[in-house]
Amino acid sequence: MKLTEPLKRVLAVFLADPAEPRYGYDLMRAAKLPSGTLYPMLARLQDEGLVASRWEEDRQAGGRPPRRYYQLTGEGVRVARLELASAAQAAGTGRAGRAPRIAPRPVS
Repeated sequence: MKLTEPLKRVLAVFLADPAEPRYGYDLMRAAKLPSGTLYPMLARLQDEGLVASRWEEDRQAGGRPPRRYYQLTGEGVRVARLELASAAQAAGTGRAGRAPRIAPRPVS
């Protein structure tokens, strides 16, 4: 899985409460992504077995179209946590895993 910035945002939204199913528009708002970015990403995550989806049971709730809910699978939670932790560690140490260089202070 290539961990892009949009994917990081979606995974972070899911991990905020892994037990809570999220519908597409809710994910779009929370991750600040357009539908053309979000839905293909959700489809790939579902193909990889990291996300499961289901249609809401009450199809006429509130007179609106039915919502499709998405939720990380157990494996999805595990992978998301590992990927986000690795990305955070890489951001703190530089891309190659080395400590960032710190310029010496000038001596006064």
